Amino acid sequence: MRTYLDFEKPMAELEKKLEEMKVLAKNNNVDVSDAILLLENNITKLRKEIFENLTSWQRVQLSRHPDRPYTLDYIEHICDEFIELHGDRQVRDDPAVIGGWANVNGQSFMLIGQQKGRNTKQRQYRNFGMPNPEGYRKALRLMKMAEKFNKPIVTLIDTPGAFPGMEAEERGQGEAIARNLKEMFMLKVPVICIIIGEGASGGALGLAIGDKVLMLENTWYSVISPENCSAILWRSWDYKEQAAEAMKITAKDMKQNKLIDGIVREPLGGAHLDHTWMANELKEVILENIANLNKIEPQKRIDDRIEKFCSMGVVIEP
Repeated sequence: MRTYLDFEKPMAELEKKLEEMKVLAKNNNVDVSDAILLLENNITKLRKEIFENLTSWQRVQLSRHPDRPYTLDYIEHICDEFIELHGDRQVRDDPAVIGGWANVNGQSFMLIGQQKGRNTKQRQYRNFGMPNPEGYRKALRLMKMAEKFNKPIVTLIDTPGAFPGMEAEERGQGEAIARNLKEMFMLKVPVICIIIGEGASGGALGLAIGDKVLMLENTWYSVISPENCSAILWRSWDYKEQAAEAMKITAKDMKQNKLIDGIVREPLGGAHLDHTWMANELKEVILENIANLNKIEPQKRIDDRIEKFCSMGVVIEP
């Protein structure tokens, strides 16, 4: 059963009628192709009207859609071969972070991504996509391995934030993320970072220092979620929509503010409607960027990477 968000519900009734009409035509051997075509055109027109005028909060909702493709879905659709690697070699393996060697059209690279779950059991196992320190240390270990073998790195980011539990802090959550930031600046191989869902706080940034930082069309990227921003400023979650607009967290806003390098388009209605289409689009983007970055000398890539992030924001010396 497809899940409809509140602003998608005007389409729900039309799509239900379309399915009923198709079943009726099939069961009774009746030709209603003209009526079906008309209804499909009406659905497409309504979908365009809705999705061409989305608010920031509606895009946040889309980024969290339960049917949206996650890292494992992209691995399944994109990779000709994927060998998952486990463990940080210190404490344990963190299921919230998936990493390993990927092969796509003969191009091999290290693919690292954050993974949420589809059902309650999976969400608990993946810790709702919130990595512990071991997840970031595993990611860094794999990045260093990719650098050793001179292979590009691709990270897929989708997290509501790094896990804030006491045990995570005791094991050095802040230090693990900070070390990733430092080390990713100095990686000699191409690094491509793509926000595929939620990009919240340091939990996202710990995997997002790259030569190219991209966002899917209906994703968000910010130091804090709209709900938590609302809770801090208004002491209530009721103002999350206003917070989302004010924070400028959508892909379009981030591109205008020169905080990301590009936007990856999604199918009309969102990535959750067509996983295969979205995966093919992402596949082309990854291969194209790897090819372009491979033409640049390693030291030039490092210098450009540092310059890009250092130019963000304004610093006034005393």
